Amino acid sequence: MTENEIIAAIQKGNEEVFESIFRNHYEPLCMHAMRYLEDADAAEEVVQELFYQIWQKREELTINSSLKAYLFRSVRNSCLNLIKHEKVKEDYKNYNQHRINVAEKQVSLSVEENELSGLIIQAIEELPEERRKIFKMSRNEGLKYKEIAQHLNISVKTVEAQMGKALRFMREQLAEFLPVWVLLLEVLLNLFKKG
Repeated sequence: MTENEIIAAIQKGNEEVFESIFRNHYEPLCMHAMRYLEDADAAEEVVQELFYQIWQKREELTINSSLKAYLFRSVRNSCLNLIKHEKVKEDYKNYNQHRINVAEKQVSLSVEENELSGLIIQAIEELPEERRKIFKMSRNEGLKYKEIAQHLNISVKTVEAQMGKALRFMREQLAEFLPVWVLLLEVLLNLFKKG
């Protein structure tokens, strides 16, 4: 049979001719698909889907090149479409995972910040009265040690000593958040030192 006769036979629903084409081309087409997909199951699925579509749409089947070229080109196109689809799915999955990770980190940080903020306030309130006053003047009002000393009519050395004790106490109270939060706290608190 010529290729035109084979195509005409398939268009008319000749199962014997169709099965013959399937048997002759199935394995080479699967190997061709494997070059693109590197997955035997996916390759077979692409080839099976091609033959299924040919049979389903046999009456509209139009082949302008050789049957073999048509089959190989169709498999190649299907593989490329599948690869593109898988890449889009993977990109979307990665994008979603990134968004979930960012959201989880933000929630976690927010919870930790709220918890830390509460612990800092609680720890400050547990300081002895004069130490608490010095700490708040430094932290809340942004006064330098010299200014605090003048305001409270005490020496700068006393302010330094009280702040040192306050910082040690804060470190102990916030040990759960070590080392990152203590480092952050020290950086923040050092901003208010005598400068």
